[in-house]
Amino acid sequence: MSDSASQTKPKKGGGLLPNLLINVAIPAIILSKFSGEQHLGPVWGLVVALAFPVLYGLWDLKQAGKVNFFSVLGVISVLLTGGIALLQLDASYIAIKEAAIPGAIGLAVLISQYTPYPLVQKFILNGEILDTDKLYQALAERKNTVLFERKLTQAGYLVAASFFLSSVLNYILAKVILVSPPGTTAFNEELGRMTWLSYPVIVLPSMLVLFFAIWFIFSSISKLTGRELDSFLNQP
Repeated sequence: MSDSASQTKPKKGGGLLPNLLINVAIPAIILSKFSGEQHLGPVWGLVVALAFPVLYGLWDLKQAGKVNFFSVLGVISVLLTGGIALLQLDASYIAIKEAAIPGAIGLAVLISQYTPYPLVQKFILNGEILDTDKLYQALAERKNTVLFERKLTQAGYLVAASFFLSSVLNYILAKVILVSPPGTTAFNEELGRMTWLSYPVIVLPSMLVLFFAIWFIFSSISKLTGRELDSFLNQP
């Protein structure tokens, strides 16, 4: 690759560890340990804690070189949480917001199943990862294209289900934990606790459903084409 090509290629954002550190660990620690009056106070504790995921999300968008729907959604979600808390609105609004975002994505995935452009192809049948032309040619040779499309539809329902599961768990977690009025140290500590618990309680179960959908499609590719999945992967 030439120097000019390497310079114009968009840079990738951070990995899993920086994401967990900046989006979960640091905000949770600030909210839980430094929101008391002897430190930052409830207002500045909230502002500083939420500044980390917001600034990281904006940096990630810049590094990617293009608008990433999920990165934008993440930034908007954090800003909404901060706005609701700073305006000292009822904590139930945060629970509704926590449920609404994954619920809306799940609904979008479900509706797209009945259009020519199902979103599941963005999640699973990604053209950047798989050589889709080669894949569909192999499916056509074995007359399994229609059967594969049926499997893809089933996987789409699984992906939608993973977001609906996240929506329900988000709402329950927020309603159970956020019991103090916004604008107080106790509320910030509860928000920090909810941030910590979001991964084992919400993210892991939802990701298990999503990974099962991915495995379902990838295993179907091998069965329906008679070839190993590796033969359809795009070379880096």
